[in-house]
Amino acid sequence: MKKPLGLGRGLSALIDEAVKPAAADAPTDASATREVEVGRIRPNPLQPRKQFDEEAIDDLAASIAERGVLQPILLRAIDDGFEIVAGERRWRAAQRAQLHRIPAIVREFDDESTAEIALIENVQREDLSAIEEAEGYRQLIERFSHTQDAVGKLVGKSRSHVTNLLRLLDLPEAVRGMLLRGDISMGHARAIVSHPNSEALAQAIVADGLSVRQAEDLARAAKPRNSRGNSGREADDKRPVDADLAALERQLGDMLGLRVKVAHGRGGGNVTLHYSSLDQLDMICQRLSGEPI
Repeated sequence: MKKPLGLGRGLSALIDEAVKPAAADAPTDASATREVEVGRIRPNPLQPRKQFDEEAIDDLAASIAERGVLQPILLRAIDDGFEIVAGERRWRAAQRAQLHRIPAIVREFDDESTAEIALIENVQREDLSAIEEAEGYRQLIERFSHTQDAVGKLVGKSRSHVTNLLRLLDLPEAVRGMLLRGDISMGHARAIVSHPNSEALAQAIVADGLSVRQAEDLARAAKPRNSRGNSGREADDKRPVDADLAALERQLGDMLGLRVKVAHGRGGGNVTLHYSSLDQLDMICQRLSGEPI
């Protein structure tokens, strides 16, 4: 398996490690730049960021028109042109500034390295939405066979962070769109991600302007009742500790990176861990057995 790149060393070190041997006619200095025609450059289909702040690009375009592009973009040669590995915002802004050429570093990258560097660049700037970041993680896992642990090390995040974001991809498309647009927050999404009527809950959150805590209360109140039913006495026994159990579920969920359900009654209870992949099941088994993860 390919050795994961280390986020802490900076993007330049990542690029140097990912680069294949340069072609005979290519510059050998990793910092060497060339002027590339803007029209010969195309976006990277593996770019995790799908939404761009148009106002911010306009501001960048104004700066580029006055001062030029101060930092070259990173490209790889493909077909009869070039594909962006890192720097799509600068390329878009250069187009708006009506530049015909843009400084660039051209290197040889395979698809895996291209996807990794594109994700790392965006995570370092912390401007990806939760859904875009999750999609980037899923792409590395499904397309390039990364484990969740390897992805976490690649981007300098905990495994539970990766797992929690991947759970968001289980939300209906409409709810993912709300999160992508900023209509609901990451906290809202996590509160309703396991609910069968998450789309209706998300619409209620937006319509009523609910806080995350209110969204959690709404999700609990809207949960379907157990078909076998509980006696009124058992329901009364459980009701006073619901808030404590919910807090415990959140705490355990954050620690494990999984959805956790704690059921407590007069005679005891049970703890249920929900996993969505064999990778997560393996992690649970390792933790329970005390093996290093």
